[in-house]
Amino acid sequence: MNWYTPLKPAEIAEQRLVQAILENVFPINSFLPPERDLSAKIGVTRPTLREALQRLARDGWLEIHQGKPTRVRDYWSEGNLSVLSSIAKYEKDISPNFIIQLLEIRVLLSPTYTQLAIQKKPKLIADYLSNRPQNNDLAEHFAKFDWELQQLLAQNSGNPIFTLILNGFEELYKQKGILYFSTHAARENSENFYKQLWQAALEKDHQLAFQIALQTMQTSIQLMKSIL
Repeated sequence: MNWYTPLKPAEIAEQRLVQAILENVFPINSFLPPERDLSAKIGVTRPTLREALQRLARDGWLEIHQGKPTRVRDYWSEGNLSVLSSIAKYEKDISPNFIIQLLEIRVLLSPTYTQLAIQKKPKLIADYLSNRPQNNDLAEHFAKFDWELQQLLAQNSGNPIFTLILNGFEELYKQKGILYFSTHAARENSENFYKQLWQAALEKDHQLAFQIALQTMQTSIQLMKSIL
């Protein structure tokens, strides 16, 4: 049975505010309307609105001072990882540049957690990769397999921070993953990666795993640039 947990009112308010900021309804460095007007505009009670505002202030979206209007922060310079996660989740039209920048961060992270996972749990990784998809499989299959592989590698790296960062982009990763794997070249690149990483895991060669992941992630950026 699939259980659906509806959003709480404060979560709905938070989501609507973030979307309004991202869509420039409330631009950076502008001030939000008075609490009474804003709660009516969003469709929540004032206590619910206050709860949402406090959450967004904590995450770097807003600046709240007692007795003063609430300012929309320059979230690119004043925000934190929660801001990035929200952008990935709520932004309707994510720019190609933003996606490429995320992939550039992945180049810095993925080889390291891949190396650590192969060093610590080579059999576990090899067993997962033994069921790797083939080039003629559906893009959805590749996207699902790849996401689960990245999670498996991060979770078994011994450093939970990798997993926390990765999880922040789950929805975007899956969505753009289907687009990415819709091309033959992308599937071929990943198919070679899975095979080579599987061999490195069998041989318990974590240094080779680092190089394989690095090369694959760098190639994936070029492939994604050609798609976007």
